[in-house]
Amino acid sequence: MPLDAADKITLESLVDRFTYHAAKPDQIPRYQELRAKALELAALIVQQCPPSVERSSALTYLDSTIMFANAAIARHEP
Repeated sequence: MPLDAADKITLESLVDRFTYHAAKPDQIPRYQELRAKALELAALIVQQCPPSVERSSALTYLDSTIMFANAAIARHEP
């Protein structure tokens, strides 16, 4: 199905989304800091919340949050 002119998704945005973006040296410490903070919060969630679907969802959303934060760095810097 071809992209319609009224569609806000462009071929360029799809290519950007599904292309590998190698980490630049200055990005690596930022990725590591984000992951470290997420790990800290994940450990706190496991420590403070009883095992449950909600705790599992919190960890899944945290995982997604870090993936999107990393993608923001990878995709939107020249």
